[in-house]
Amino acid sequence: MYHQPSLNIKTWAEEDRPREKLLLKGKAALSDAELIAILIGSGTPKLTAVDVAKLILAAVNNDLNELARLSVKDLMKHKGIGEAKAITIVSALELGRRRKETAAAARTQITCSTDIYNYIKPQLLDLQHEEFWIILLNRANVIMKKESISAGGVAGTVADPKIIFKKALEQLASSIILVHNHPSGNIKPSAADIALTKKMKEAGNFLDLPILDHLIFTDNDYYSFADEGTL
Repeated sequence: MYHQPSLNIKTWAEEDRPREKLLLKGKAALSDAELIAILIGSGTPKLTAVDVAKLILAAVNNDLNELARLSVKDLMKHKGIGEAKAITIVSALELGRRRKETAAAARTQITCSTDIYNYIKPQLLDLQHEEFWIILLNRANVIMKKESISAGGVAGTVADPKIIFKKALEQLASSIILVHNHPSGNIKPSAADIALTKKMKEAGNFLDLPILDHLIFTDNDYYSFADEGTL
């Protein structure tokens, strides 16, 4: 009688098991699927943890950025992924995001719109809703602080100029950069974006707190009002 080979990872050669492979060859030797398999720990009666991980990655076209956008409920739609395993995956990806944020938190001088984009990326990458942030600078254009102003739905969020200038005045900032994201990926400013930018610029000039730029952030690109001459 033919017996189907066991799919249990414990029956594999030691160097092929993700945990043992990491110990023997180092973390860099593992594939994305193997690293995720370590996080989830076990598979199903018919699938190894690596198989489950490969199916999860296939569903997001093997794009870790897309994987980071998935919620606990999204991950639980996959066979072999319960709430605990989904939470583990989400937590690991969040730690990776925070690592990027910590690296960006060093004393940073803004010299161009790309500096703004790279600095704020850890806060806005992978979001499915809009958020509005400000970056406060000193006279040397060195970042003093970043502040979250509001978070909204997919279609938009509210930015109150009074709150923005209050925060800037409290920090004795010399200038302000406005940033908000478009989850749709469309970098074109809306009529509301243009109107807000105009209002903020006028108020900033009056208070001697100039608005240096307003950046519309998407995961792959951005729109800079300053670069486009629309500020």
